[in-house]
Amino acid sequence: MTYSSDQFDDKYDREFSRIYEKETEAINAQLDKEILFALVGDVNTGKSSTINQLMGAEVAKVGAQPGATSNVDLYKFKDKITFADTPGLDDIISDHSDETMGYYEEADVILFFLNAAGTVFSEGEKQIFERMAKVNQDIIIVLNKIDAAEEISSLKAYVQKHTGHNYSVVPISSKNGTNIDQLRNEILDILEKKQKDIQLAKELEGKKAKSGVANKWIIGASAAAAGVGATPIPGADIIPITSIQVGLMVKLASLYDKPMTKKKAKNLVVTTLVSNFGQTMYRQVTKFFPGAAFIAGTTIAGTVTAAFGYSVKYAFEHDVDLSDGKLGELIKDYLNNWRKKE
Repeated sequence: MTYSSDQFDDKYDREFSRIYEKETEAINAQLDKEILFALVGDVNTGKSSTINQLMGAEVAKVGAQPGATSNVDLYKFKDKITFADTPGLDDIISDHSDETMGYYEEADVILFFLNAAGTVFSEGEKQIFERMAKVNQDIIIVLNKIDAAEEISSLKAYVQKHTGHNYSVVPISSKNGTNIDQLRNEILDILEKKQKDIQLAKELEGKKAKSGVANKWIIGASAAAAGVGATPIPGADIIPITSIQVGLMVKLASLYDKPMTKKKAKNLVVTTLVSNFGQTMYRQVTKFFPGAAFIAGTTIAGTVTAAFGYSVKYAFEHDVDLSDGKLGELIKDYLNNWRKKE
């Protein structure tokens, strides 16, 4: 199929407006929501250093406020995000149990910390984990301090076995940042189901933290576009792929705090991807692949969407003006570099 300008008629304009409004409304609705994290673990498990790595900011230095009683420290980050740092496990079992369990029940995500360099998943840890899982199963097990431990895969398997393989176990080092992106992605997966993932992503600080989230979204959009591109029906993928790309663009704009009007979004998606590539776009990409066009469709749709996403990301990170066809140039550069790697 070719992407000629006469395909983008009034019907497409209406569909584009619907898609853009749906995506922006979904993002705006998230920005009023609050997020509560419950942090569980002994004082030597690296809770504070981990949340600092996750958010790309010194959250733990913001200053803790007491909870309903003095046994829970609350760290408020940028108004909408709260980290509830619970006391040591012995204190949870013996004192203030009702208050602590209340935080676990209300939490959007529970981060259950284990010390990989210590006694992993002791009887006390198993006891509180079982009590906690009865009120909230949105738990991620954080196996911290892997930089000071050995046999990490065995430790991870041990924890998975004793939690029924029902929870994500993420080995990290809050000291050097190992696997922090993986932990953040697991958190975002849980928050996405609650329509709160963009709220968290928007509040991240630092290029590294934002870049990790952008990459996750781009990979997801590319995979979704590849699925749409598998259809052998000519023209059937125009609207759904547009929806994927618009959704990706407005999320990236929110992540990097870049204003994105409907007019600008349409100009980037339609003018750049259609006018600049014109009728040659499909031909230019399909020549990278042998065989019939419909066989290559899956790879084409995914690759072009990846090129689109990474180019928008690059432009936002480097304050590149996307007017006057600049995005088209970035996409062509990406595709050329991608082709050289094949």
